[in-house]
Amino acid sequence: MSKLMFVAALLLVSSSRGGSSAAFQLYRRSSSTASAFVFVSRRHQSMASSTSFPVRASLRDLLEGGGNRSSSSMVTDYELKKSPPAQAAVAEKVTEKTLPIKERQTQPAKKSDNSIISISDSYDSGNGEFVSFNIADGEEDYTDVIVHVKIKTDPFTDLENKSHFQSFSFRSSVNFNSPAIRGIFSGKRSIKVKYIVDNAHEASYADAWNGASIFVTKKSTPYDADSWHRTSDTKYEKGVLSWTHVHELEGDSFAYFAYFPPYSYERHLGLIAQCAESKGTRVFSLGQTVLGREIDCVKTGTGPRKCWIIHRQHPGESMASFYAEGLLNRLLALDDKWDSVSEKARELFTFYIVPNINPDGSTNGYLRTNAAGSNLNREWCPSLWSSTSEMYEAPTLYRSPEVYYLLKHMDEAGCDAFLDIHGDEALPFNFLAGSQGMSVWGKRLESLHGAFLASYERANQDMQAKVSYNPDKPNEGMKNICSNQIAERFDCFSATLEMPFKECLGRPAGWGPERARQLGGSVLDALCYVHPHLRDEGDFWEGLPDEDAYVEPSSKY
Repeated sequence: MSKLMFVAALLLVSSSRGGSSAAFQLYRRSSSTASAFVFVSRRHQSMASSTSFPVRASLRDLLEGGGNRSSSSMVTDYELKKSPPAQAAVAEKVTEKTLPIKERQTQPAKKSDNSIISISDSYDSGNGEFVSFNIADGEEDYTDVIVHVKIKTDPFTDLENKSHFQSFSFRSSVNFNSPAIRGIFSGKRSIKVKYIVDNAHEASYADAWNGASIFVTKKSTPYDADSWHRTSDTKYEKGVLSWTHVHELEGDSFAYFAYFPPYSYERHLGLIAQCAESKGTRVFSLGQTVLGREIDCVKTGTGPRKCWIIHRQHPGESMASFYAEGLLNRLLALDDKWDSVSEKARELFTFYIVPNINPDGSTNGYLRTNAAGSNLNREWCPSLWSSTSEMYEAPTLYRSPEVYYLLKHMDEAGCDAFLDIHGDEALPFNFLAGSQGMSVWGKRLESLHGAFLASYERANQDMQAKVSYNPDKPNEGMKNICSNQIAERFDCFSATLEMPFKECLGRPAGWGPERARQLGGSVLDALCYVHPHLRDEGDFWEGLPDEDAYVEPSSKY
């Protein structure tokens, strides 16, 4: 950017509204190109205290003549804070989104030039920062080198008043320019490195590190999902997470480490392209994310019942993308393997599949937020701020457009069955969390939940019913959580499906991307099984077998 353009941008912003505080942020994150934007900030205040509404403007708007745009293309905070139904009209006026973006507070990366090991997270979904290294004495686990890293935080989340972090993925390479490699380790064929995550105790779910096992691959790319395997010596002791890896000094000397194998945006786009070529399938965009990526939706099937399945609200839960891949692969026979269940499913349902509702967060290596710092699974209706009694408006175009556009399309299309696909850090099980705390919960939804889950267990041994989150008490569920809001809004079967970061307890070892894909494909069996009863107003549960009975779950195991 030229100095003239920079000064012009600042002048335009500072003159946009008297009394407003303007801030200019120039940031660069990982391998992404330099980006810049201007936003006008304001304090939250009631409409009664102000009659003027500050306008948010992007740097691109200002440099490309945005200051001369007609008033119809500028969206005020007041308009954006209207209720979701009222926002629909406003959305039609938006010609270019000008949304505030919260990036991590970036500083020059700490270099590891003189370290024996070089750490990098400059790739899609990467997250891991070099801290320090030291030569080990060899007594501890026969280790040669100790490398300290830390996990970067998500953008600050206003509603929860915190910055989340837990998921990570980084590349580690032997630095052949290091004096130690040419010196004390000369002649060795390999070195054993101990990796320590210094800030693990500050993670969003620190206790979940207990029993965890970190993934590693020695492939040249982190996106070969089948190449990852779990480390055998992951430990969480005294507030730090650690594991070891032997780096060969001849041949390939690098490795990738991750909390769970990443799923790239490029792979997502490839999946979308495959779906678009499938007969009877339409791929369309629900809208755009904060950073302008399309929110892809795959529509297929001819049945009267509408089934929505969404994935990756929490971007760090990459197993949800593998689940989506397995679901779409079976439903659309992307591997040319047709089966009777998928054909029946397309006859009974019209499916709306959203493989990644938060591509901004997943690309940037975040755990729970989008680019604006919003935890999308708390943006499904207005709620109270955690620290005040003020109302937190949601969803909004400027803070959670991903939820806003999805909900708008759901209201238009309707919904008879809904699943929100996630990953859970703590519980070593695949499980279903229902809408027990909503006012619509009764014998009908309870029976649908029980029958769906029982059928799912029969179709795939990785699913189980006894362990889940402790159910909410009647009428005490959080309505701003996605599956709760959908159950209440459409009076339908709605649940959150969680998959573990850890190994599945009580199941064969090897839980990872491939079995997440298989679990995604198996959901069609369960959906077809409960289809006849989704809108049945009679006492259909009286005719269900005992094995389909609802089991009240518990988080204890």
